[in-house]
Amino acid sequence: MIDITSDEIRYELDGHVARITIDRPHVLNAIDEKSHRRCNEIWTEIENDARVRAVVITGSGERAFCVGADMSTSGVGKTGVAYWADLDPNGFAGLSLRRSLDVPVIARVNGFALGGGMEIVLGADIVVAADTAQFGLTEPRVGRLPLDGGIVNLVRRIPHTQAMAMLLTGRRTTAAALRDAGLVNEVVPATELDAAVDRWLEDILACAPTSLRAIKQIINRTEHMTAADARATRLPALIEALESPNATEGVAAFQQKRRPVWSDR
Repeated sequence: MIDITSDEIRYELDGHVARITIDRPHVLNAIDEKSHRRCNEIWTEIENDARVRAVVITGSGERAFCVGADMSTSGVGKTGVAYWADLDPNGFAGLSLRRSLDVPVIARVNGFALGGGMEIVLGADIVVAADTAQFGLTEPRVGRLPLDGGIVNLVRRIPHTQAMAMLLTGRRTTAAALRDAGLVNEVVPATELDAAVDRWLEDILACAPTSLRAIKQIINRTEHMTAADARATRLPALIEALESPNATEGVAAFQQKRRPVWSDR
């Protein structure tokens, strides 16, 4: 296991699973400029490490996943978001608008996911939440705006009227409500959160990593295209998946009634 702790962001690589923990419980895991930069470094490291086949991001403790930007710092300005996030094309915590990450990301939501924390959730692929978790884009209630993916992503992920209800009131909502809206995949008691995440990881790791990278790359880079044009686009991860030994290993394993042994490439 690789364990790197820096700037209150913990990063562990356990086999093929990367785990990122926002470890600032004294401010409900709000993120400051230094933590934001560290998150970006970690995502870049993950992008360049073929051993990583899945990522789990969560917050430290039981109260909060992340409540957004640390408003007690001087880096939060009149633009409506933190200066450091506003200038980052990857969005909040380097994830909410990121399109270069081809690895599946699970948000393990253990508590409050508000503001930028909600934007992190919107940047994930799979969301598993404790039944006590609460979500919200609360920026309008403090005269600010969810510009790091909150506005543009939420209306693309859940029905329009439900998205607008959250955006135009700043209300918090429950994990169960967002499961019903299609944003949260699974809601479990807090004591069962890790077991639920592990089940999702097991299914992800059962798939060829080259196939999953290709799927994410196609989705991330062809959203602006018609379905026909997207299908015809030969992206690097797609070519890699087609040429990978995994393409024959999966079929061979099926025929031989055994588990496939996947290659990272």
